[in-house]
Amino acid sequence: MISFVKVMIMTGENRFIQPLKAEDSVLLIIDYQPQMLLGVESHDRTLIRNNVTALAKGAKLMSIPTVLTSIGQDGFSGKFFPELLEIFPDIKLIDRTKIPSFDALDDSAVLDAVKKTGRRQLLVTGLWTSMCFAHSALHGLREGFQVYGVMDTAGSESLDAHNIAVNRMIQAGVVPVTWMQVVAEWLHDWAHPRGGDVAKLYGEYNAFFDKAGSYYASLKK
Repeated sequence: MISFVKVMIMTGENRFIQPLKAEDSVLLIIDYQPQMLLGVESHDRTLIRNNVTALAKGAKLMSIPTVLTSIGQDGFSGKFFPELLEIFPDIKLIDRTKIPSFDALDDSAVLDAVKKTGRRQLLVTGLWTSMCFAHSALHGLREGFQVYGVMDTAGSESLDAHNIAVNRMIQAGVVPVTWMQVVAEWLHDWAHPRGGDVAKLYGEYNAFFDKAGSYYASLKK
């Protein structure tokens, strides 16, 4: 099997050095539901919930098309996190019931919603890392997207399971990122019109930026 590194060497193409662009990104948020979070043992559940909320707020600030999907929310998994729905009041949640697959993109409604945006950079996160997140990210690669996995907004049934799933995705060509990194790449620099809003978002979810955001705001006066 030819690795992505070998292909990069043979073709001279290194797509991994290209930054995320707000105008070419689409975000897919998968299965943030109570029972799915309850089964997470790899990371602090509160931190995961806070991180995915921060990512969603960042996407909203930067006008990133976002697709929200749940799996059978009227059954065992429970209702999709209300705070995420509140961030995107105009986005209809796609509840996967006809094809309750680990792969969210197996559902034509989800895949069509992602494709309809016309964006090439697909950012994916979900619960669990080893299940719906990884399966969907790999499917995104097969569809020809440049796939970025937001790893610090996810978790799995054990730390080993999370780490192995992350490695599985990276080996396949998924680019690992964190929520703050993603928003920073979308922003590009503090001169962006949304710079002040992003500084406030960072301050809300990161203790360092609670002070740094105030400093940034003072420079804008």
